[in-house]
Amino acid sequence: MGKGEQTRGAILERAWALASQLGLEGLTIGRLAEELDLSKSGLFAHFQSKEGLQVQTLERAAEHFAESVAKPALAAPRGEPRLRAIFENWLRWAQMAPQPGGCIFVAAATELDDRPGAARDVLVKLQKEWLAFLAGCVRLAVQEGHFHRGVDPEQFAFDLYGVALVWHFSTRLLRDRKAGVRAHRAFDALLAAARARA
Repeated sequence: MGKGEQTRGAILERAWALASQLGLEGLTIGRLAEELDLSKSGLFAHFQSKEGLQVQTLERAAEHFAESVAKPALAAPRGEPRLRAIFENWLRWAQMAPQPGGCIFVAAATELDDRPGAARDVLVKLQKEWLAFLAGCVRLAVQEGHFHRGVDPEQFAFDLYGVALVWHFSTRLLRDRKAGVRAHRAFDALLAAARARA
């Protein structure tokens, strides 16, 4: 990786941290320049616009998500063990640096849900890809004989995403110390309902 790519990577790491605290709208080239003690013109050359900065920040976060959640889980055996690895990695990722304000995707979903533009388009694409990935893992669980054939993969992915969202809400906003226990119980109930009968 060249020096330019390293610099851009460091800039996006800081942008990601800021966006998790201030929201994507609060993430501006001017604010980022202040944080990094860089010139606005130098940052503008990297991103061209505020929206370009927002898009690249989301893409950077998505790269980290894939590296921290999806790829390690692929080392687990196909089927239920892989889904469990995904779930555990997902909960850990939401608390990783550089996200002092919590999961950037949860924050951005609330912020961008009714605001058209390139950042929303990227976020929608990323979330649809994640739901499709989860559904694909459920299909593998059916093929492996871990889940019964009546399982709806898209519904399972939807329900699993719901568990992750309520965990985030309970942990971040409600400061519920039992959020992790409740999330694991909810996930275990999803697995139990999907398992193939002996």
